[in-house]
Parts: sequence; structure tokens; C-alpha cells
Amino acid sequence: MEQAAPALERLLQPAPLEPLGHPDAGLEAAVGEEAEGAQDEEGPGDRTMTENNFWLKKIEISVSEAEKRTGRNAMNMQETYTAYLVETRSVEHNDGPSVLTDSLWRRYSEFELLRNYLLVYYPHIVVPPLPEKRAEFIWHKLSADNMDPDFVERRRIGLENFLLRVASHPILCRDRIFYLFLTQEGNWKEIVNETGFQLKADSRLKALNATFRVKNPDKRFTELKHYSDELQSVISHLLRVRARVADRLYGVYKVHGNYGRVFSEWSAIEKEMGDGLQSAGHHMDVYASSIDDILEDEEHYADQLKEYLFYAEALRAVCRKHELMQYDLEMAAQDLASKKQQCEELSTGTVRTFSLKGMTTKLFGQETPEQREARIKVLEEQISEGEQQLKSKNLEGREFVKNAWADIERFKEQKNRDLKEALISYAVMQISMCKKGIQVWTNAKECFSKM
Repeated sequence: MEQAAPALERLLQPAPLEPLGHPDAGLEAAVGEEAEGAQDEEGPGDRTMTENNFWLKKIEISVSEAEKRTGRNAMNMQETYTAYLVETRSVEHNDGPSVLTDSLWRRYSEFELLRNYLLVYYPHIVVPPLPEKRAEFIWHKLSADNMDPDFVERRRIGLENFLLRVASHPILCRDRIFYLFLTQEGNWKEIVNETGFQLKADSRLKALNATFRVKNPDKRFTELKHYSDELQSVISHLLRVRARVADRLYGVYKVHGNYGRVFSEWSAIEKEMGDGLQSAGHHMDVYASSIDDILEDEEHYADQLKEYLFYAEALRAVCRKHELMQYDLEMAAQDLASKKQQCEELSTGTVRTFSLKGMTTKLFGQETPEQREARIKVLEEQISEGEQQLKSKNLEGREFVKNAWADIERFKEQKNRDLKEALISYAVMQISMCKKGIQVWTNAKECFSKM
């Protein structure tokens, strides 16, 4: 029995991860293996589509428009909401125009239902986030109203991006529920609820309990969790700074409109200088009004940053699932060790630790040999089942780590590429804005020179 402890310790150690090698090669291998595995995977209601039905390479997905509607909710109360038109178009024929195949309306809550389902059935995947439900990191010109047309338009773009993220994922794109979300309007929600995914979702209390009580957390997932917290903090600060800059920039540009008004008034009392002052005032008015389009474009870059702000929570969801699995593994090992100790004590007649059963024996006498043999037999059966269960949980944990880390590497590459492009585009836009300002003042200088 003394040899059982080291064996249990080995089972409780985090599963070793195979080296990924070069990032590009590792990602291609991981994606290839997972994509092949997805073809054979089956779940509730044949959730995974086969290669023959892998249609996403041949269609385009878009959320083409948003529409304000009024209806009744589950409480039979009237409410106003926004519906989004989801369209799929066939692009199978390269020599002709795309053909509209499906067109249906979805509410934001249905997008939420789809994502919640994906989180439950694919816990090892960094599931793409949805755009914000209500405006965050706003500055004074932006409306906090979630029915504001500008906000609804940005959310429409975000919802389309969410669908494209799912469609481009090697595993999620094959899910049958996702396919039905795009093609079946009528009873889609009933089909999702029939999968029973709500019952399989891990409770927040259970996840919190596992976080504090797990004894052997995987260092890599612990570091990833800390990274996701820091990523969220950094992007939050960046968005707050950007909102403050937008506020002040908007004010500076609009104040330049006063130049236009003053130059126009001045031109009225000057004969020789009047035309030059009037023209310079026009350029100032153009400069003041240009900030509206500039900051509207900036909001799209801010939304790209917000996507990765919300991706941080998706990373933490994968880490929490691993903690839960590790905690369940440790509890199973602890229970198995306890049963082995009980069996040994019954076999040898020695009691190592205090127990209620030991006190009962002292008070009411020893068990008969037949009772002891029956209890030993029951414990041996439980130990056999426990060993199988522990082995199964350990294999499940190793498989989770392997699949999760492959997807995390895929996500890291995507993140680095997307954020690099977004920051470069933002810098280019700032350069363009400064050049326009220089051009305005150059034009004003020419006006003054002709006076």
C-alpha cells in the first residue's frame, strides 16, 4: 500500500505537453489534426458535420442589415429590440455572381445562445466573443443608448465578424447547430435547447471552488490566466486613453470653426483682404467638420481592440475548465486513496487514523468475519471502479490539455496578426489626419499670401 501514493502523485501531475516546434509548423499540424478529428467526432444529435457537408468553403456569410422591431418577450411584455439579417451566399461557381441561398433574421439574444452552446460543447476552444451589448468606453459625442443607429451599425459589423470567426475555425465551423443557425429560422432555439447544453454547463460556484482548492494546477494554464487578466487590463487602459483623446481632439477641431466665423466677419469690413479672409475661413470650416468622419473611423479600430478585450474572458473560460477537470481528478484520486486505506485497515485489523467507524467498533464491539469480508469485497469493487474512473479522467485531462493548447497557439497567432494590423492602420489614419491638417493650414497660408 505504501507504493500507491507515488502512483497517485504521478496521476495528479499536469499532463506533459509535446513541444510545438516552430510556431507556423505547430499551428498547421494542430489545425490539420483537429480538422481531421472533427470529421469523425459525433455528439448529441450528430453535432459535427462530415467532410462531404463541409460547405463553408463555398459560401459567404454576412449580417447585411439591422432593423428596429417591437414585440412581446417571455413575460408577455412589450419590448423594442433590434433584429439582424443573416445572409449566406453560394460562391461555388467562380465564373458567375454569388447566389443567395438563405436569409433570416436573428436577435442578439440568439447570437448569445449560439455562443453559450459553443462554450459548453467545445470547452477546449477559445470561442470568439460577441460584440458589446451596451456601449463601453464612450466619449461625450457617442450615445450610450443601445438603440442608437451608429451603435447598432457597429454591433452589426461585430456580429458579422463573430460569424466569420466561427466559420473560419477548423472545428467550430463543422458544428451542426451553427449550420442550422445560418439556415433554419423556425425552431432553431428549440433544437439548441434539446441538446441539453444548459445542464452540462459548469456552475460559477463550482468553478470558483476548483480555483481555490485545486492542489496541482498546471503552471502553463495559470500563466495563461494571468496573461488574460493583464491583456484585459492593458486594452481597457488603452481604450480609456483613446476615449479621452477623442474628447479633447473633438473639442480642438470644433474650436477651429470659430476661426472660420471670425475670418468671415472680418472679411465683411475689408476690401483688399476680404476674399483671402473669406477663403481662409472656408478652409477652417472644412477642418472643423472633418473630425466627425475621423472619429467615426476611429470607432472601428476601437471595436477591433474591444474584440480582444472580450477574448480575454474566452481564454479564462478555457483555464477555468482545466481547473475543474484537475480538481475532479484530484478528488477522484483522494477518494480512491481513502478506500484503499479502509480496505487495508479491514484486512490487517489496524486503524491508522481516527474514524467514526473506529469509535463505533470500540463502543459496540468487533464485526464478525463475514461482515468484514463483505465490506472488503464491496470496497475492492469500489476500488476497481475508482481506478478505472481515475484512469479515464487522467486520459480525458491529457486530451483536453493537448487540444486546448493547440487552439491557444492558433489564437495567439491570430491575435498577433490582428492587433498588429489594427495598430498599424490606426497609426496610418493618424498620419493621414495630420497631413490633412497641414494641407488645410497650407491652403490658409496661400489665401493670406494673396491678400
